[in-house]
Amino acid sequence: MHRVVLDTSVVVSGFRSASGASRVLLRLVAEERIVAVVSPALMFEYEHVLKRPRQRAVHRLSDGELGAFFDELSLMCDRVITRFQWRPQLADANDELVLEAAVNRLCQTIVTHNIRDFADAERSLGIRAVTPATYLRELAR
Repeated sequence: MHRVVLDTSVVVSGFRSASGASRVLLRLVAEERIVAVVSPALMFEYEHVLKRPRQRAVHRLSDGELGAFFDELSLMCDRVITRFQWRPQLADANDELVLEAAVNRLCQTIVTHNIRDFADAERSLGIRAVTPATYLRELAR
């Protein structure tokens, strides 16, 4: 089974668009066709961003509904404790949470809308970053 780390941008996009590639990836996680790798810090990041007023204005979910989503997501994901920090590897400190989940679970793919932010990780650690659409095309092969 494919294991990937979903960047926060992908989870947020999955909430913002009902028909985009990011929503399809969230569905594939729910259907257990791919395994999303998360750390506690990354899960908190997802929740923090989705609770911002600008995001709430789009997804219109209550705290209870978001809580239920995160409870379910937590059960479906491969949870990893980041025992080793590899900082600093990336220009954006917020992206380090994503990279550390991948490194600590030996996951070779990060799915993100910000592939340039992870270019150094591919060069130094062999962890590639792909967009949701690219990843879905690869799965279809």
